[in-house]
Amino acid sequence: MLTLDNEQAAARHWFEELRDLICAEFEAIEREAGSSARFDYTAWDRIDPAGGPGGGGVRGVMKGRVFEKVGVNVSTVGGTFEGDFARTIHGAGEDPRFFATGISLVAHMANPHVPAVHMNQRFLVTTKRWFGGGADLNPPLPVAEDTEDFHATLRHACDAHDATHYPRFSKWADDYFYIPHRQVHRGVGGIFYDHLEGDFAANLAFTQDVGRAFLDTYPRIVRRRMTMPFTDADVAQQRAWRGRYAEFNLVYDRGTLFGLKTGGNIDAILMSLPPLATWE
Repeated sequence: MLTLDNEQAAARHWFEELRDLICAEFEAIEREAGSSARFDYTAWDRIDPAGGPGGGGVRGVMKGRVFEKVGVNVSTVGGTFEGDFARTIHGAGEDPRFFATGISLVAHMANPHVPAVHMNQRFLVTTKRWFGGGADLNPPLPVAEDTEDFHATLRHACDAHDATHYPRFSKWADDYFYIPHRQVHRGVGGIFYDHLEGDFAANLAFTQDVGRAFLDTYPRIVRRRMTMPFTDADVAQQRAWRGRYAEFNLVYDRGTLFGLKTGGNIDAILMSLPPLATWE
């Protein structure tokens, strides 16, 4: 068992609370579609490379009528970064000890008109302490109404804390969620932030508002699109874009690398990969 201080415990509590709220809402959507699908939860433990307890987490996965595959994972890990990886992490260059707690969500949808989505939030401790996170929408068939809804809700959450947050964090998302070898963005953006240091209470409150904004906007978009008719051509477009999503997560995503480098649960790390994708 890891020993957590008050800030670490508060961050972990929020991520677990957000997981419960999101999973309940997603299961409610499945009920509305006449499906009995529910999340299946698997706990996992981590051993630190030094041999001691390294924390662990819970992987949650649901496969239903609306959500073809959705994963919502929470983890709380700690120990020591191995080798040169420490120098790539904020505040760990001189001292490789770390703590990390967070939530990660990826949803791949059955109906191509319903956008796939990614959301994560995290709190890390090295010689520094900071929050990071964000959310981005990944529609195979973009609709302006959905894109505007998603961005407007996140903008409102940002503006309640700092008028500079949304312009800065939405640009950060555009820069980050980009596939250089294809020269395309993987979706229609959202927000991305990292290294949010300083006032813990204020930064936690901002992170909570971003999580609540996601819980507000994304289920609304799902309900708006989940019963729309679609064609074989729509499915082909969806699977092609899923291929690009997989390329980004396997080649460029920092969270995937962090999980693999710190000995996380492989199934939880790779739950972001779509169930079916194509490359042509």
